[in-house]
Amino acid sequence: MTTEEYNRCVEEHADGLYRFVLFRLRDEDAAQDIVQDVFEKMWRLKDSVESTKIKSYLFTAGYHSVIDAIRRKKPGIGLESIENTYTQKPEYFTDTKDIINAAVRRLPDIQQSVILLRDYEGYSYAEIGEITGLTETQVKVYIYRGRMALKKYLVSMDHLI
Repeated sequence: MTTEEYNRCVEEHADGLYRFVLFRLRDEDAAQDIVQDVFEKMWRLKDSVESTKIKSYLFTAGYHSVIDAIRRKKPGIGLESIENTYTQKPEYFTDTKDIINAAVRRLPDIQQSVILLRDYEGYSYAEIGEITGLTETQVKVYIYRGRMALKKYLVSMDHLI
């Protein structure tokens, strides 16, 4: 990979990768750090990364970095946090985008990731499987379950505007 190809890659994919990481972490500084680290790793491995798989490499590295960051933030999940997830009072919004983002954030981490990669970034099932390390069937199942949970959350009377 030449310097020109690397710069073109940064221009084409930095925003999408940043949006993906930011949505998961909800921390702008951490998201910027992760994106910068991913591009730095890619530069160090520039000779071994195939030019046809650059985007996949970036999102795979970003996905794994996000998972690591989440694990560092919450070392263990206690019963209290699980109960709070399901007993929280509904949030009220005035913007449809806010409602959808809140619904996606309520999903388990893996469902959030596959839905973001599929519906927000436009990856195929095979590409999502490659990024997350899941089989294509598992990706389809997680997307289906996530969408059903979103549907249940979005159509409840408590969340209507």
